[in-house]
Amino acid sequence: MDSKTLPGPQFYTKQKDDSVISKEAFLEIVRDVQPFINPSSITIEIKLATTLRYLAEGGFQRSVGKETDISLARSTVCKVLHEVLNALEKALCPKWIKLQMSEEEIKMSKAHFFNNFCIPGIIGCVDGTHIKITKPHQNEHLFFNRKGYFSVNAMIICDYRMRITAVDACHPGASHDAFIFSLSAAKQYLSSRYVGGDHRSWLLGDSGYGLEPYLLTPYRDANAGSPQHKFNLQHSNPRNIVERVIGVLKSRFKCLQTTMPYVPEKVVKIINICSALHNICRHYNLDAFALDVVDDFLDEEVADHSSHLQTAAVSIRDEIANNLTRIV
Repeated sequence: MDSKTLPGPQFYTKQKDDSVISKEAFLEIVRDVQPFINPSSITIEIKLATTLRYLAEGGFQRSVGKETDISLARSTVCKVLHEVLNALEKALCPKWIKLQMSEEEIKMSKAHFFNNFCIPGIIGCVDGTHIKITKPHQNEHLFFNRKGYFSVNAMIICDYRMRITAVDACHPGASHDAFIFSLSAAKQYLSSRYVGGDHRSWLLGDSGYGLEPYLLTPYRDANAGSPQHKFNLQHSNPRNIVERVIGVLKSRFKCLQTTMPYVPEKVVKIINICSALHNICRHYNLDAFALDVVDDFLDEEVADHSSHLQTAAVSIRDEIANNLTRIV
């Protein structure tokens, strides 16, 4: 690869402590997307740099076209984004977003959460975040959320390393977190593990989710000083990791803070890509930047706990809560 085709130093670092992406990571992404990019007078490197700059800046196509390193007409930027976003989703998402964990990874996750928070069996945390969109042309009522704006509701699952292991952004903003999880591939995967004999692994979720044998949620109306109250306090600390992940994701990729002027399907694609890029940044230790986003989490709702596995889930949570009184 000819280094002359690469964007200049100001592309890789917007500010002293605010890395967009490292050159090493950039070159790996170039290699991954190359099979999906059509040759043209614009190099793959410039096409990718244009797209990454848009995702990081979130200023639609205007600011991208004005970069000193990336000087393209706005109409050209639109075409580049269309091509490269498709390529990034195909090349990066299957490679970098994986819920399936090896036995060693599961062991390390459980050890991390137990050593730091005294709750056993945790393999990840789940939460939802809303990404604003313009009013869609079809089924707009489905996208109008309880905060009074149009959005898609993206389910995010992360591990203890703050890597996103699953993302499901296919549901409109009026959808509740519990409903999204109930239809997700993540639930199918965790349920199959449980049926297969793994009864000691679970995600942590807030009270917007239903209690499952593989998804622990807080108790309702726990009395102060009770084992249930102590469980809720311990439960909230490790669960904050997914809120931090969402904050980092939106801080790094500021397009996710804007009201996206795209059809929902394209917004879903962008969320998927940003999630994969987040994991690449974690892999290359590119998180030395100031977190400037406090996510607009919607008020929690207590889900309708109607799972046929409710009894098993209650027993698991009660066992952990009672054990915490002896540990903490």
